[in-house]
Amino acid sequence: MSDTSTPARPATHEAEIDNSNRSTTPRSDRFLSYIMSGWGDTDQRLPAERPSARYAAERRAAIGAQFVGQRLVFAAGAMKQRSNDTFYQFRAHSAFAHLTGWGSDSEPGAVLVLDPAGEAASDDRGGSAPTHEATLYFRERAGRDNDEFFANPEIGEFWIGARPSLAQVAADLGIRTAPLEAFEARAGDLTVGRGTDDDVALSQAASELRLVKDEYEIEQMQAAVDATARGFDEVLASLGRATSEVRGERVVEGVFNLRARLDGNTVGYETIAASGPHACTLHWIRNDGAVRDGDLLLLDAGVELDSLYTADITRTVPVSGTFSEVQRRVYEAVLEAADAARAIVRPGIRFGDVHDEAMRVIERKTREWGLLPDQTDSDETPYHRRYMVHGTSHHLGLDVHDCAQAKRELYLDGRLEPGMVFTIEPGLYFQVDDLTVPEEYRGIGVRIEDDIVVTEDGCVNLSANIPRRADEVEAWVREKRGL
Repeated sequence: MSDTSTPARPATHEAEIDNSNRSTTPRSDRFLSYIMSGWGDTDQRLPAERPSARYAAERRAAIGAQFVGQRLVFAAGAMKQRSNDTFYQFRAHSAFAHLTGWGSDSEPGAVLVLDPAGEAASDDRGGSAPTHEATLYFRERAGRDNDEFFANPEIGEFWIGARPSLAQVAADLGIRTAPLEAFEARAGDLTVGRGTDDDVALSQAASELRLVKDEYEIEQMQAAVDATARGFDEVLASLGRATSEVRGERVVEGVFNLRARLDGNTVGYETIAASGPHACTLHWIRNDGAVRDGDLLLLDAGVELDSLYTADITRTVPVSGTFSEVQRRVYEAVLEAADAARAIVRPGIRFGDVHDEAMRVIERKTREWGLLPDQTDSDETPYHRRYMVHGTSHHLGLDVHDCAQAKRELYLDGRLEPGMVFTIEPGLYFQVDDLTVPEEYRGIGVRIEDDIVVTEDGCVNLSANIPRRADEVEAWVREKRGL
């Protein structure tokens, strides 16, 4: 059984690049002898086991118990090609990261194999399920006794920096390691990425395993939210510059992304810096518009930590520091919907109930404003969804839309359990060309999004310290802008 994201013979890069026609690397025997000699000893110290290792071992045990007697394969994946011979920064597959505890420092092309107990070598360092024995395969760092370390721009340490040894990763993650070549030698008995029903079942199980977060994961989620809060503060402090630039939204994007790189790995998803009517485009990521006083700025952004856990927060703020009457009306309706949804969160309710509760407020408000058609008792058309077409909540963790392969009966129709982390993010969006609403509403888009963790008797808002109330938001903007 295998994970569907893996090629049969894993590569570190998804495309092989031949730059031999422009290579200037010397290849004479005399040069090779010179460059391969005269080096001091490399750092062979073994690190202490990282905090995530114990939790990753428990997760391997949990998924192994679902597939007793079957070999399980999880791939980190390869570096994605951006253009020609350049690649995006590597980010391991979430299932691989969850089951190894390896984060932003994981190696492209690595593969985790869980062999049924008794079939793997006897020197397993532990940390795997009683039903399975774990081996982590990756490409060993190049020694100075071959030309790879200086001549290979894809993996050579002269090009990309120091890489860990097998022994160092084994100590770091508390798992047995082996060279990637050993995995490739086993390719005949590993069905990897064939698109079979077994592949689907394993991907689904790995996704469902993340529905309930452990203690380590919740700590990481709070840290990601806290870093995101710092980024939001810095964005507001930069609004003066943003209003002076033609592409002011890119000032917002750039300032937040800088915080993400300082405090974490990167952003958890492309930052949405939507000012004015752009706030009505749900996934506005072009961010090439102006930021003007008098408009609202919808900032939907999250920091992804080096552990790869990400926040997902949205705040909608008045650029000038003061909502107009209509902007405040829309904002407070969305806030009421968010608060109503959060108020019902507790173990045992259906996940979809959170969305339904928010929609009751959205329906009532838009009807009070006279925006909806008259309805008969037999007409159950949700006309209010014209102004909020997206869902209210999604699970959050290693992916911004975490656990996406989980079965519907465990996700949308599933019952909440302590440790689940998800968003609550209602909104209202009135397009500039929407003739069903009065002109004063057109071009206003508002979303308020918080990250919630379910507790034994309710929930905790991980992002509660980021201002939400209209008066608090106005004061927040004015303080950070120095107005």
